[in-house]
Amino acid sequence: MLRFIYALLLGFSVLWIAACTSSPKKTSSIPLPPAQVQKLKSMQLKSSLPIPVQNIKAKQLRDTWAASRSNGRTHEGIDIMAPRGTKVLSATEGLIADLRNNNLGGKVVWIMGPGGSWHYYAHLDGHKRGLNVGDYVKKGDLIGYVGNTGNARHTAPHLHYGIYLEGKGRGVVNPYPYLR
Repeated sequence: MLRFIYALLLGFSVLWIAACTSSPKKTSSIPLPPAQVQKLKSMQLKSSLPIPVQNIKAKQLRDTWAASRSNGRTHEGIDIMAPRGTKVLSATEGLIADLRNNNLGGKVVWIMGPGGSWHYYAHLDGHKRGLNVGDYVKKGDLIGYVGNTGNARHTAPHLHYGIYLEGKGRGVVNPYPYLR
């Protein structure tokens, strides 16, 4: 019984320390600036976007949209193959809405862009140093580096890029036709 209580207290201590030392800059709980959100919502998402990986040309892309994935899922984006560490650039102007590490995407960046679109950049090797939730980025700004984090850890380095038109994680569309 004493070991159980000790383990329980140790667990609470670890959680408390983690809560007190986590960086608030990297979470999505920071409210986005309302004026910039409204500005972005009033803009129109262009039908042609630049490829968000430095030095990758359209002829190098493969449409991986809706390909089978584990647990009966289908692929909600396009995988853009590139060497580890290649620069990942924002495909649109927008607000950094979320920076995190999750099981599927690994190190990810969510950007709220024109027309209220959401752009998802996943499997990054790292985020750009100093990038924070609430930062406004322009099309072509550096946001991270190609990697294979998350469920891609046993694959070649690549960027998973997704576009959602109805909110964060909602209304997914195939990004392949947008990339020129």
